[in-house]
Amino acid sequence: MRIAIGIATRGRPAILAGVLRDLDRQTRRADRTIVCHVTPEDVAGCEVIPGVEFITAPAGLPRQRNAILEAVGDCDVVLFLDDDFLCAPDYLAVTEAAFAAHPDMVVATGTVVADGANAPGYTLEEGAALLAADVPPADPSAMAPHFNGYGCNMAFRMSVVRAHGIRVDERLPLYAWYEDIDVTRRLGEHGTIMRLAGARGVHLGSKSGRVKQLRLGYSQVVNPVYLARKGTFPWNHAIPSAARHCLANLVRSLKPEPWADRWGRFQGNMIGLWDLMRGKAAPERILEL
Repeated sequence: MRIAIGIATRGRPAILAGVLRDLDRQTRRADRTIVCHVTPEDVAGCEVIPGVEFITAPAGLPRQRNAILEAVGDCDVVLFLDDDFLCAPDYLAVTEAAFAAHPDMVVATGTVVADGANAPGYTLEEGAALLAADVPPADPSAMAPHFNGYGCNMAFRMSVVRAHGIRVDERLPLYAWYEDIDVTRRLGEHGTIMRLAGARGVHLGSKSGRVKQLRLGYSQVVNPVYLARKGTFPWNHAIPSAARHCLANLVRSLKPEPWADRWGRFQGNMIGLWDLMRGKAAPERILEL
């Protein structure tokens, strides 16, 4: 089985370099490691890391991940990692064994030991320490059905991607809120989506390189509705998701976390709701905000 690692990156070269060097610890090495960036500054200092291929694409997570999908046609599995995700040393070995043992599995997502996306974020050193302290499961091959793949670490069976022409939706621009739900649920129409207990990692949740919070708030409301209309995200998930984020942003704006602009997010939520009410909502509208 040939496995590629694909990393889309923008504006975090130091963290990316740390992640790429950390991949040397894998007991089962990737057959290809492809980094898709936008400008040379995105990968400054990373070019000297051996075994890494660099490609470019226009800015936006879906466009960059699609460029990676186009580049890995010779591989059986592509593992998409965020540029701030650290894998346990046996992550790829566990993933390969799972795809080999379960031919019906089309998407695998790992177990996130700690997620800095919902916290101030972790440094590379803190992430490594969290991984070192993690206690792996007694049965590393254990797995369970999952609703979707989590974008910071999700692997696709490429034969299904090719057979059905599946790509990441480029109507979800920039950070592309819920692009992972959309693409993995579309893949899931042709097989199973599983969460692997033994494929473990830490999402650093770096706050650099993110879109401004007003845009994020807009996407939190509009993208779930867009995906529900598209048929990849059930309405009974989409409406509660949008409502939950609106409420959380409003309440927490009274005492926001240092790393989150809750009021900016809530303003984006309200713009999204207004656009939905007047029939003007579209994921691409964040480019105008």
